[in-house]
Amino acid sequence: MIFTQYYLDCLSQASYLVADEESRRAVVVDPRRDVEEYLADAREQGLTIVGIINTHFHADFVSGHLELAKETGAWIGYGDAAKAEFEIRSLADGERIHLGDPESGVTLQVMTTPGHTPESISVLVFEHASDETAYGVLTGDALFIGDVGRPDLLASIGVTADELGRMLHHSIQTKLMGLDDAVRVFPAHGAGSACGKNLSTERQSTIGEQRRTNYACQPMSEDDFLAVVTEGQPSAPGYFVYNATINRQERDLRELETEVPGLDYEQFRQEVAVGARIHDARDPQEFAAGHLTGAINVPADGRMAETVGMVFAPTDRIVIVAPEGLEQQVATRIARIGFDHVVGFLADPEAAMTSHPEDVEQASRLTVDQAESALADGSVQFVDIRNAGEVAAGMIPGARHIPLAELVARQSDLDRDTPVIVNCAGGWRSSVGASTLRSLGFTDVSDLLGGYGAWEKAHAAAS
Repeated sequence: MIFTQYYLDCLSQASYLVADEESRRAVVVDPRRDVEEYLADAREQGLTIVGIINTHFHADFVSGHLELAKETGAWIGYGDAAKAEFEIRSLADGERIHLGDPESGVTLQVMTTPGHTPESISVLVFEHASDETAYGVLTGDALFIGDVGRPDLLASIGVTADELGRMLHHSIQTKLMGLDDAVRVFPAHGAGSACGKNLSTERQSTIGEQRRTNYACQPMSEDDFLAVVTEGQPSAPGYFVYNATINRQERDLRELETEVPGLDYEQFRQEVAVGARIHDARDPQEFAAGHLTGAINVPADGRMAETVGMVFAPTDRIVIVAPEGLEQQVATRIARIGFDHVVGFLADPEAAMTSHPEDVEQASRLTVDQAESALADGSVQFVDIRNAGEVAAGMIPGARHIPLAELVARQSDLDRDTPVIVNCAGGWRSSVGASTLRSLGFTDVSDLLGGYGAWEKAHAAAS
């Protein structure tokens, strides 16, 4: 058997290629939109990609099933509860897909595991069709390492979170925990994904290990399961519903090796003048030292794509300011979440800002002492943009909680005439939040250097 896991740190997303060594027939599971790597690996190993399986209609990224099918002619498979606008192969519970000899070759078996979404499936992988125990199970967003898929996302239109939670209880407690302890677990996401709240950094596990250590895999009633799984979930980025919708549809394809053009400063400013928004992907400190007016800072060194989806809209025309050499990578990463209106990148940001100082502004970043002085004066709004699970462990006194994913929608909760200080955990997201508020017309916005961690450390030292 040939078994390859592909992992994107930016989206904490895993996809898989499974093939039979003798027949050289392969299936790709949960592919991302830029499919070049799957195609290159297949060519290099002499494989024919005959099928593409999505474990469900993904909400956090645009799946590459249409792109991959165009290049390979492979069928596209979903669980038989799925309804799509394009032709799909409906996969029934227990159905077997033989990649090699039906008696001895690599075989996949479908297991319906609804709960994260109604159509969710997992895929059992047998190294030999006659094996009694599977080599592993591709669990999609049903079972993660350390967690399970949340049942409360708005992507599951027409089904309530309560109904999905009860489906998930059965999928986890009865179906997946009914597998042998030795079966390896290969999920579709890892730590950082908003599809759950407690995902591990590990990229594979076993059913036995999850039975012992995963809080949601412990025996419990449906009601107890629903309560523990839904508690403390992070706010879902606004683009999730959009992605879940277009993953059901015929849509524009991303062409192989797509690139966006470089723009000189005049071309760049013309795009901004007709409504394009500026995504500055540089380091927060570099951004604070000088950036183009109106830019939103979502740095390229973290969970950039998902964060872009929190503060930009899928319909936005976007121009990019990026670290040298990363311009195409930035555009590709946000295309993975369906943001297809990147019109170009600024070819020489340093020269542009040096030549046009009238278009440049600096960002205010405060130390803990400076922020506490402002709080003591009572003349500032302190906004904590961390997730629910983070603030449960403590907040800066006087701060109000507005998760970053809700900041744009809840901007009216804040007084535009009162200064704002934004904090996160360490200072990365706070630069995103502060720059977003400035782009929305807030004129006096700062963020806290080092975030809640710096505040906590300062107070621990003082005590």
